[in-house]
Amino acid sequence: MATPPVCDFGWKAPDFQLEGVDGKTYTLSDVRGPNGTLVMFICNHCPYVKSIAGRLADEARELQSMGIGVIGIMANDTENYPEDSFDNMKRFAKAHDFPFPYVIDRSQEIARAYDAVCTPDFFGFNAKDELQYRGRLDESKTTLVPNARRDLYLAMKQVVDTGSGPQDQIPSMGCSIKWRAA
Repeated sequence: MATPPVCDFGWKAPDFQLEGVDGKTYTLSDVRGPNGTLVMFICNHCPYVKSIAGRLADEARELQSMGIGVIGIMANDTENYPEDSFDNMKRFAKAHDFPFPYVIDRSQEIARAYDAVCTPDFFGFNAKDELQYRGRLDESKTTLVPNARRDLYLAMKQVVDTGSGPQDQIPSMGCSIKWRAA
């Protein structure tokens, strides 16, 4: 299990150019919303992601309706973790009806640029691409918690309303990113 560091407020979102399961290539400007952007590092095999995948899709729809762009990035080593293969990403996105682009970071350069630690790892940016949230979706871990406080949603709503995220944030928790051997 891994836990990311606390939010580095104001840190600028690195750009990327990554292939989506829909065959399109996405950059930060392609997914940026008028009121902010949520960049999520997720994967197919992690029990933390599996347990929240449906709720994640629902939350993403609500955030998109508020002008937040959303993207899911899978950066794991697919050779040693074949469940995270590109074909399996396509199946996972379809099974959970992802309303956002689900892209692969084959080189793992983008995960390193974001200093991603685990799946899920959430990076919530304001309209100026400044980091305002690096917390959890909610209190769910490997089991979905019914009626959990919507930490990610509430933080991003605050970003939409004020341009800033909450000072108190609870880090996400999940499986470590599966780095390829150097």
